[in-house]
Amino acid sequence: MSSKPLRPYTPWALTTLLALSLALTAGCSSKTRYATPAVGSNCFAKAVPTTGEGGLAWGNTLSIARQKSMNNCIRYASRSGGTPRTCQVVMAKCKN
Repeated sequence: MSSKPLRPYTPWALTTLLALSLALTAGCSSKTRYATPAVGSNCFAKAVPTTGEGGLAWGNTLSIARQKSMNNCIRYASRSGGTPRTCQVVMAKCKN
C-alpha cells in the first residue's frame, strides 16, 4: 500500500486560509448594524404601523426626519410581515 506524502506547503496554506478568514470575520463583527445620527442631526422621528416593526430616523430638519422614519417604517413593516400602509409618525422632536 503506497501513500502519497502531504505536500510541504499544504499545512501552511490551510493555516493561512484559516487565519485570513478569522481576521476578516473579526473585522466585520465590530461594525455597527444600526444607523447612527449624522453629525449635526438634531431632529428625530418615529413612525409605527398597526402591526409589524416601525422606524426611527434622524435628520437635520423635522420634515427630513419624518420622511426618513416613514420610509423606514414602510421597509421594516414589509420585512416583518406587518402592514406598511398603516405607518404613521407618532413622535417627532428636535433637540435644542
